[in-house]
Amino acid sequence: QVHLVESGGGLVQAGGSLRLSCAASRSIFSINAMGWYRQAPEKQREFVALIAKGGSTNYADSVKGRFTISRDNAKNTVYLQMNSLEPEDTAVYYCNALDVGTKYWGQGTQVTVSS
Repeated sequence: QVHLVESGGGLVQAGGSLRLSCAASRSIFSINAMGWYRQAPEKQREFVALIAKGGSTNYADSVKGRFTISRDNAKNTVYLQMNSLEPEDTAVYYCNALDVGTKYWGQGTQVTVSS
């Protein structure tokens, strides 16, 4: 089992940047994949970015070139660097871990981008 705690959300103007952090309760070295999802009001949760154990990454088309996911195994933390933010990026952002076939979720952090 792994506990995930997100931080770094907030209010930012369009064009600005934020860095989200996801701290895990145990080593993430062996976790198959970790990622970020988001859910805007009255919309379904959607995939944002993923980083696999080997370091390969995958992004939703809507964030490619603007967001970067990374992991620091020594700190048991995954990051999401978000640049050139747009009002459409406003959502609650959730960290996710896929470990031995089980998905774990954090409680989410709110990101609000004003126009």
